Amino acid sequence: MLNRVKEFLLERQADAAAAETGHTEEELRLAAAALLVEAARMDETFDDEERDRIVELVRWRFGLSEEEAGLLVDRASQVSTGATQLHGFAHPIREAFDPGQRIRLVEMMWDVACADGELHPMESNLIRRVAGLLFVDERDSGAARKRAMARHGLSETT
Repeated sequence: MLNRVKEFLLERQADAAAAETGHTEEELRLAAAALLVEAARMDETFDDEERDRIVELVRWRFGLSEEEAGLLVDRASQVSTGATQLHGFAHPIREAFDPGQRIRLVEMMWDVACADGELHPMESNLIRRVAGLLFVDERDSGAARKRAMARHGLSETT
């Protein structure tokens, strides 16, 4: 019950931020999902396990149904194909999300990168760059990485 109230308040806060920045909630969701897809693609594979993890994460984060989350991930996959500028995805998020929400998004990216059981150096590089674009400092990004790795049973040497 308490989690539902918290999620409701976070969504209201995101809606207000979206209105202030001129980005719709759908645009912000798409940008966040595109960053997650990019994290999954950096090791040159985007398998069902990674896609399912992204669907689960956006479903949880944005309160979507399974179908809505799947459609969002499919659209994000199309939008991010061939994307050369991460800034286009990171900028609206940086404007609309508060620092805690940006850290949670970076943690979600680490989670996706770990979903296949290993953390590829290219994935790490991408997430560190995105964290910088989102104004998430190295300490917070590193803590988020450790939490995601622990959830997937990965060690620092993996």
